[in-house]
Amino acid sequence: MLYELVTLSSHILKLPEVIANAEAYLNHPETTGCRLGAWTSENGRLGSVRILRGFADAEELSQERTRALHHANPFGAAGSTCTIEMESYAGFPFLPPVEPGSFGRYYEFRTYWLRPGGLVPTMAAWQAAMPERSKRSPLIVNMYALDGVPRITHIWPWESLDERIAIRAKSFADGIWPPVGGPENFYEATSTIWIPTINSPLR
Repeated sequence: MLYELVTLSSHILKLPEVIANAEAYLNHPETTGCRLGAWTSENGRLGSVRILRGFADAEELSQERTRALHHANPFGAAGSTCTIEMESYAGFPFLPPVEPGSFGRYYEFRTYWLRPGGLVPTMAAWQAAMPERSKRSPLIVNMYALDGVPRITHIWPWESLDERIAIRAKSFADGIWPPVGGPENFYEATSTIWIPTINSPLR
């Protein structure tokens, strides 16, 4: 499955307006793709909203991107004085497609910027490690960018930040995480925490 990750950023006091305008855009009959999740930033740049959508194929994703680029008010961003960033991704082929559901109060977005040629060994490392790692806590998705700097973005849900720390520490101590051969293939990484909006399909 292909994915689009949209980030809308504005003043923190405008968050309700940003969310409402984005939902109105997404609910329009002409909008395609499957809405999977929407979150607000808890750290990093505050006043930001992230929206994840799924697409069946490259043609559907391209058509929806073209529509947004030619729209007078894509995601309601012009009306709420937002900046907008649209990223295209493909899911790791051995992982299941994203399905809506209730998984946790907090969602961690981790992005790793890959060294040249680093994608294939990264996917191989994850494929080997995930059967054991998935027993500890769920992974929503891992996906690689189709545009811009080579990178991967993965999303982990957590019921609490204490749970996150404990599970990550135990996985490291047990030698099952990070994936063997994975960290050598990226040169920079970020981690941010996001909270689902009230109407987010992923919660």
